[in-house]
Amino acid sequence: MSTKSGHFIKTAIDKDLASGARQCVVTRFPPEPNGYLHIGHAKSICLNFGLAEEYASQVPAHCNLRFDDTNPEKEEQSYVDSIKADIQWLGFQWQEPVHFASDYFDHLYDFALQLIDKGLAYVCSLSPEQSREYRGTLTEPGTNSPFREREISENRELFERMRAGEFAEGEHVLRAKIDMASPNMNMRDPILYRIRYAEHHQTGDQWCIYPMYDFTHGLSDAIEGVTHSLCTLEFEDHRPLYNWLIDNVSAPGTPQQIEFARLNLNYTITSKRKLKQLVDAGTVTGWDDPRLPTLAAMRRRGYTPASIRQFCESVGISKAGSVVDVGMLEHAVREDLDRNAPRAMCVLDPVRLVLSNFSQEEPEILSLPNHPKDESLGHRDVPLTREIYIDRADFAELAPPKWKRLAPEHPVRLRGAYVITLERFEKDSAGNIDTIYCRYDPDTLGKNPEGYKAKGVIHWVSATHSVPAEVRLYDRLFKVESPDADKGVDFTEHLNPDSLTIRAQARAEQSLQHAAAESKFQFEREGYFCIDRYDSSAEHLVFNRVVSLRDGWAKVQKGGGK
Repeated sequence: MSTKSGHFIKTAIDKDLASGARQCVVTRFPPEPNGYLHIGHAKSICLNFGLAEEYASQVPAHCNLRFDDTNPEKEEQSYVDSIKADIQWLGFQWQEPVHFASDYFDHLYDFALQLIDKGLAYVCSLSPEQSREYRGTLTEPGTNSPFREREISENRELFERMRAGEFAEGEHVLRAKIDMASPNMNMRDPILYRIRYAEHHQTGDQWCIYPMYDFTHGLSDAIEGVTHSLCTLEFEDHRPLYNWLIDNVSAPGTPQQIEFARLNLNYTITSKRKLKQLVDAGTVTGWDDPRLPTLAAMRRRGYTPASIRQFCESVGISKAGSVVDVGMLEHAVREDLDRNAPRAMCVLDPVRLVLSNFSQEEPEILSLPNHPKDESLGHRDVPLTREIYIDRADFAELAPPKWKRLAPEHPVRLRGAYVITLERFEKDSAGNIDTIYCRYDPDTLGKNPEGYKAKGVIHWVSATHSVPAEVRLYDRLFKVESPDADKGVDFTEHLNPDSLTIRAQARAEQSLQHAAAESKFQFEREGYFCIDRYDSSAEHLVFNRVVSLRDGWAKVQKGGGK
């Protein structure tokens, strides 16, 4: 994300630098490795890495990548690998080395002992059910645990025995001693450590107690020398605890937490728990299913890093939470691909068309521009033969009003080629159009001679010099704007049954056969498409529709409504 435009976070950083409170800028992106990154994370990535890039021209500045890996039961190395790949795909690079909160487990354990020795933490032996009862409600204060006044020596001994693996899971926890009557629920003696006998993807079985996220996050920032800890708004109520922990241990730094509004899109769910539910249930093919809002899925579908960064820039940074129209994201990728994607032709639902007066045995090679506005992309050779394919939807036995495609007495131009006129058509035994016969006029290449009034332009491919392709037409995964808004309805009930349509019999230009994976094209009159990075091969081309040609968001911007 370009951060050239000002916002309140930059104002805070500028103030710190001007006053001498900070001599450098260190940000961090701290994902939990319990799922794939999604479009919401892209905003945070662009903000944190973008600020570090911008301020590096003024003062020492960098952005750390740190995995807050405190929950071994839900974390995997595969998530770590995917997160690193996504960040680099977006065009950012972290300050080496990659950090893990687990790198600091020894430091965090020492910090916990410091709190115990100061009388600011205690080992609590309430059951989880009892702890919930003692915690109170939003309108009623909590009740002190009966174990809150244990002696410091006893707390230290019990905590060391927890570390040694002498107790069962759930038997004890370490809690901060703050204020059970605080109106902020996060300050009501929060849990700092719990017992978990689980293999950790970084530390193995070295530990059987694991720090909680709130305990780990701020202290890890302090250990790393982070100056500005940028969090989404849901962490605003956690800031007092963030500061309390740093203030009460020998933390080597004092980072400042600043909150901003998270990115919310309509027709989209970004909860990692719910996304994992869709993956585990087989509703989608995996975390990178092109219908999901994960960055891996968007990459596979054909979104570009530039379009995502531009989208995040357009959304901006604010304190006010809002829901962004997904059309704005589609507009960003459509604009990028319109400028940069070469053109090609692909017939999604082919029907055979014979040019009855095309007598030559060899194809006629037509030279078509790869982009109408960018000559640097060059031209491609497209063979025209006696038999071609057009899209079934481009022919009508009887032309409806304002019809601009092929029909009786409705001549049309083949894209980049000649004007053709219908002679006749044949149907198969089921009554479907089987073959269309037309004449082409050899005097109409690139021009409209006097007397011709072609009704429109249709795309086509040679029947003998094209290649079979599978085209996957993706649409929004949910059919309602807020699929998880109704807490009484399972969000999966709002799934769009038409989120994927497969055209298995499509035909594409022969020139596309050896295009590289993830290559993107505008298929004339159809939309923008990307070669699938996993399933496609020269023997079996697979194209994913990135986005359609029609830009509803541009219409909204111009005041035309949806």
